[in-house]
Amino acid sequence: MAQGPQGAGGAVSLQSGVLTGVTAQEVGRGGAGRRCPHTACLLCPVQGMRIKTALPAAELGLYSLVLSGALAYAGRGLLEASQDGAHRKAFRESVRPGWEYIGRKMDVADFEWVMWFTSFRNVIVFALSGHVLFAKLCTMVAPQLRSWMYAVYGALAVMGTMGPWYLLLLLGHCVGLYVASLLGQSWLCLGLGLASLASFKMDPLISWQSGFVTGTFDLQEVLFHGGSSFTVLRCTSFALESCAHPDRHYSLADLLKYNFYLPFFFFGPIMTFDRFHAQVSQAEPVRREGELWHIRAQAGLSVAAVMAVDIFFHFFYILTIPSDLKFANRLPDSALAGLAYSNLVYDWVKAAILFGVVNTVACLDHLDPPQPPKCITALYVFAETHFDRGINDWLCKYVYDHIGGEHSAVIPELAATVATFAITTLWLGPCDIVYLWSFLNCFGLNFELWVQKLAEWGPLARIEASLSVQMSRRIRALFGALNFWAIIMYNLVSLNSLEFTELVARRLLLTGEGRGVERQNVPGISLKDPDLPECLLRPHHPGDSAGRAHQAGTRTAGAVAADVELPEHLRLLPYTGFPQTTLAILFVTYCGVQLVKERERTLALEEEQRQDKEKLG
Repeated sequence: MAQGPQGAGGAVSLQSGVLTGVTAQEVGRGGAGRRCPHTACLLCPVQGMRIKTALPAAELGLYSLVLSGALAYAGRGLLEASQDGAHRKAFRESVRPGWEYIGRKMDVADFEWVMWFTSFRNVIVFALSGHVLFAKLCTMVAPQLRSWMYAVYGALAVMGTMGPWYLLLLLGHCVGLYVASLLGQSWLCLGLGLASLASFKMDPLISWQSGFVTGTFDLQEVLFHGGSSFTVLRCTSFALESCAHPDRHYSLADLLKYNFYLPFFFFGPIMTFDRFHAQVSQAEPVRREGELWHIRAQAGLSVAAVMAVDIFFHFFYILTIPSDLKFANRLPDSALAGLAYSNLVYDWVKAAILFGVVNTVACLDHLDPPQPPKCITALYVFAETHFDRGINDWLCKYVYDHIGGEHSAVIPELAATVATFAITTLWLGPCDIVYLWSFLNCFGLNFELWVQKLAEWGPLARIEASLSVQMSRRIRALFGALNFWAIIMYNLVSLNSLEFTELVARRLLLTGEGRGVERQNVPGISLKDPDLPECLLRPHHPGDSAGRAHQAGTRTAGAVAADVELPEHLRLLPYTGFPQTTLAILFVTYCGVQLVKERERTLALEEEQRQDKEKLG
């Protein structure tokens, strides 16, 4: 698993970046997610009434059949690859014994996931349970003081975890931004907020400030970056809201209540100050009908999801395989595509579980936190993609919408996205991989607007108008399939590594010529050492393309010659790449996009019916 930005405080995993704020998805896939204007963009899921366009049931059934079959086939390839690689030397550090009653090794490459739900599970449960208990008692005895209870309990928990000097450090940043808010200048507040954020991301200030933490433990660096970074965003939100509403006279106590709310403190999500203050200030909060049932269901779903992910990691080593490029290059095309896709799905699942747990506690406190992220499978436009709605709302409200306006003009949109991704780059910690990720996702976001403007051009608009609404939907779904894989490729850079992204692009989208091998279970053949013997690697004849690559010093791992006789437990596995694999993957993705569009159509019709009932009522 690729390690992310080398902030002066050390490496922070981009794949687990939800702890420190923006992940590799939250801007290109969320933080700067442009609110879709629903105009004529070929990538846009909505265009007037076209979202209500239905396709024949038989056609949708075919799409479902193709998609389910492709996912099953890719999953089978990943399962076999995980079985074969379980005993590789390169896997020893990240594939270790798992649950005894499953009897398989487990992928533990994501150290944060392992620590959340193994090493620090009891500590996290204890801290959140204490918060819920004291919040309930305070709500019953003195509900008007519950916001103070949140702040005091949160501050004590931070002090007990990170030490008193770290608490004083954060208080210093809070006071600094509070004083700036008294001046009533938004530009000053935003500038000071960014300067405070930079002090936690760059040397020498980050090294100096990290010295305020008391003790040493495994999650110390993650908690330091998460608590510090979210504190800066919350304080900046407070300062900007104070400037926007000087008549409300917010106090320093309001800021401290907002910042030290424990469920949001380290991991987020972030609520803008105006929303949090309005909800937490209710003297006698009342629950909606069925709300407690929904909270219990959410808690149960989070527990079930944690168990499901742990079981999944016993069978699919999706985080470990990309770290061994030699082994990954032997995968068939379908399994390699599934590996790339599953890495993004896992990052979404992890964010959904983390925010689901935190949001459950927040709902018990009578808050309405940001909703869980939208499933990656349903995201085929940069304009709608985000994993953290809180970060998305913060960036849109204070930066992106402020500069971009209606997001319909090319130049203001470019300025808005560049500014937003610049802040996100600072948030993640400047380094080469973050620069590349930011550039790619910023380009993707702007490219959608350029395509939209091109589609509005007279000749193209007339061509689409001459098509049936069903054909227009099919064309748009094709563009959505292309965009879906752009999103995957752009974000694999940070979720895994640049080398793995190059491998996927070369194998699936470019050349991909060659042959691999696949193990077969044959009685009497030991599979404990899955490394291929050297004789099976292609001998490279000078006249062929592989031979020329070998002479250039770039031998393809796992490629075998057509004339090599394989042992009984191995079989030749060709992988074709462009154009066969590319077209096949795009067709499968097209089927998925059409099913997502059908879901959007159903939801739009249900929403329209609900609004009609409200009008009649």
